[in-house]
Amino acid sequence: MSELVLAAFAAETGSHVVREPSGERFRRFARRFDEPAFRARLTELEVRWLGRSALGFPRALGAIFDPPVGIFVRGDGPLELLDRPAVALVGARSCSPYGAHVARAFGRELAAAGLVVVSGLARGVDGEAHRGALEAGGTTVAVLGCGIDRDYPAAHSELARRIAATGLIVSEYAPGVEPAPWRFPARNRIIAGLAAATVVVEARERSGALITADLALEEGREVLTVPGDITSALSEGTNRLLRQGATAATSSADVLEVFGLEPAGTEPPELGADAEQVLSRLRDGPCAVDQLARALDLDAGRLAAALAELELAGAVSEASGLYRA
Repeated sequence: MSELVLAAFAAETGSHVVREPSGERFRRFARRFDEPAFRARLTELEVRWLGRSALGFPRALGAIFDPPVGIFVRGDGPLELLDRPAVALVGARSCSPYGAHVARAFGRELAAAGLVVVSGLARGVDGEAHRGALEAGGTTVAVLGCGIDRDYPAAHSELARRIAATGLIVSEYAPGVEPAPWRFPARNRIIAGLAAATVVVEARERSGALITADLALEEGREVLTVPGDITSALSEGTNRLLRQGATAATSSADVLEVFGLEPAGTEPPELGADAEQVLSRLRDGPCAVDQLARALDLDAGRLAAALAELELAGAVSEASGLYRA
């Protein structure tokens, strides 16, 4: 039985299929399924299909307890990307500025060191992880919880286009399948399955990112979590993982150590004296402009110039009025 017919049946019936159904409904569908026409439609959409039994199916994904019957893939990256050392970066959709900053920095630094960054294209941590990888000129893979022909959320269509230009977008769902709440936990097992390690950046107590972490643990994969503010609901899930024994990821170097890699060497930017002074203060923790002005005794013009210099050099970022090194 063709694995493609199983994926097509799942799309038509709105069901989750990982093995051949035994009912008459499936047998009737299989008898009338036009595989050449379905494959021709995939070609029109520039979508590739990798069945679970295909030689090119990702080995790590094929090793999980319930691998998909196959995956639909779009993007200009080679399929071999799916077998390269990969790390999953996941977390809250409604993340804090801190979570967004860490996700982007980790995505950038892990991709620069040669890892493929895998995430789910969602708002918040996922999107920032993808953007960080792209900033480093690295490779990132987005896993969808809907049909392969959809960019979800629609607000991330441009991000999806950038990912597909050098990397891959993956889904177990055929073209035309609408997003549904139950599809995202199923999607998470593919994110965890493609990666040797999963990093949870920020997560509430019932976050879907914790499902990804649990799935990774069940498969014997490494799970790391970024410590968070103990007073924030956005850190309840990540801090619980730490209590349960997850490895703390206090920098990208902690993640790279799992893979036996070193951080990519970068030349420190040449900065003026004011910018060096501001950067030194921000390394102690995030600050608002007025806090910096009081701490450093710089007038408004010199401080604005120093911050602009640091932002252009990629040494600091700003979110919600706070600057971070």
